[in-house]
Amino acid sequence: MSAARPAGHPVVALTIAGSDPSGGAGIQADLKTFAALGGYGCAALTGLTAQSTLGVTRVLPVPADMVTAQLTTLFADVAVDAVKIGMTSDAQVAGAVADALAEVRAAAARTGTAAPVVVLDPVMVATSGDRLLAPDAERVLRERLLPLADLVTPNLAEAAVLLGARVARDGAEAADQARALVALAAAHGVPAPPGGRWALVKGGHLDGAAAVDHLAGPASAGAVGAVGVTALASPRVDTRNTHGTGCTLSAACAVLRPALDDWPTTVRAAKDYLTQALEAGRRLRVGGTGVLGPREPWTGHGPVDHGWALRRPVGPRVEAARGAAVASTVVSTGSTTRGSLGG
Repeated sequence: MSAARPAGHPVVALTIAGSDPSGGAGIQADLKTFAALGGYGCAALTGLTAQSTLGVTRVLPVPADMVTAQLTTLFADVAVDAVKIGMTSDAQVAGAVADALAEVRAAAARTGTAAPVVVLDPVMVATSGDRLLAPDAERVLRERLLPLADLVTPNLAEAAVLLGARVARDGAEAADQARALVALAAAHGVPAPPGGRWALVKGGHLDGAAAVDHLAGPASAGAVGAVGVTALASPRVDTRNTHGTGCTLSAACAVLRPALDDWPTTVRAAKDYLTQALEAGRRLRVGGTGVLGPREPWTGHGPVDHGWALRRPVGPRVEAARGAAVASTVVSTGSTTRGSLGG
């Protein structure tokens, strides 16, 4: 008989992703985000990268059987409340992740327990426009991982690859693609999770004074199966420190959802956290400072400040810690944890 967790226990969130030695993206960003929002973070590595704020110089996938071993060993011992999937490296690794999650979902159904919330951040297209996954890996992601996700969080280019469509040029096209992703996820015969399927198409690369994302999911009114779309706007932060924003947003959505009422509330809270991390990140200077680097102007993109709530004078920091303690208690009751965002 599994032991029950005590009241007030933090959300246990798992990131399945690659490593970023610079700390701005990948499992490093995910674990910092989980901690900043009051969660307890676990991690399973899918790949090692050699990268910095200047870019990626080498990628070494973790063998698929080792990914399987990490996940089965963890799931046999630890009840995971939320899963965030990032870089899957290749088709074999993506398949191993899908197999493990399908097994966990089946076990949850047999035992009458809750399956973990799954957020899929489909790392498929680099900022340069280069494709990061081979066609067979894209197919596994589309046909096996997408149907297992509660929420998928592609940027404009990734949404286009998943759908085999052109990149959305405006908000209306982004909204249409968000609806289409919900339909695509439902097209492979996998039962929908209890809260339905959702897609968040991130619109940060569209023009405009605000960064507008489009969240599609089950409509609150209308015919059964109808999909509604909500436009979610955030202030656009003028900064070059944007490395890892997609990882951070999806990780925030994963760790917050078990404690909040629905996906719209969760995504708004996650976007609030990311906006403040971007704003605080303007003061970070991580890249361009290495002793082995060339003596020339830095041209990279630095990270956001995941721990922005800790970058305060001692007095307010103590109050933030007290606020986080209260928020962690609220997590177990299913009430909002917005208090943990601002400390």
